[in-house]
Amino acid sequence: MKLVVVSAGLSVPSATRLLGDRLAAAATATAAAGDASADVVRVVELRDLAVPIAHTFTSGFPEPELAEVFAAVAGADGLIVVTPVFSASYSGLFKSFFDALSGGEPDALSGKPVLIAATGGTGRHSLVLDHALRPLFAHLKAVVVPTGVYAAAEDWGAEGLDARIERAGGELAALVSGLAAAARPRSGRDSFEEVLPFEQRLAALRAAE
Repeated sequence: MKLVVVSAGLSVPSATRLLGDRLAAAATATAAAGDASADVVRVVELRDLAVPIAHTFTSGFPEPELAEVFAAVAGADGLIVVTPVFSASYSGLFKSFFDALSGGEPDALSGKPVLIAATGGTGRHSLVLDHALRPLFAHLKAVVVPTGVYAAAEDWGAEGLDARIERAGGELAALVSGLAAAARPRSGRDSFEEVLPFEQRLAALRAAE
């Protein structure tokens, strides 16, 4: 299971990046507990890509550095995306990245499990998960895990955040593992090659009467 974390944090150190790292740790721990393997193959810091992202809209194609990131995101088994809240929504840099990604490859996130998360200065903006992030990734045809995680400034070190992080990470790991299992070729009686056409099954039933 290959995970990519996309962080739109601007400061160093960044609470947004910290939340992404903790969510990734929760997902990989859940995968390990279920005898599966999970690796965070890349952490994408969007602040380092602000100029290439802007150039994509003016030139029509991504620069090599950004194209490599797009390939990593498209090739991941699951994504963890985290944005700081600006004006009660995701940041412009966060939206621009996914606009540029989908502009060049509209189905890059189609069917891909995505864990959404956000950070902000106050708990009053927690609805950003359902009012902004979830609709965005639904539009991009991603599969958004049920639990999103919002961390306000007062949540760090407070009761409740750890449990939400563990639950969301666990849901991402379970979703990725479930989709991978469903995609594996079946064998034995469940094999498609061994499924009888309906007409043959009906004829066999009539002959047995």
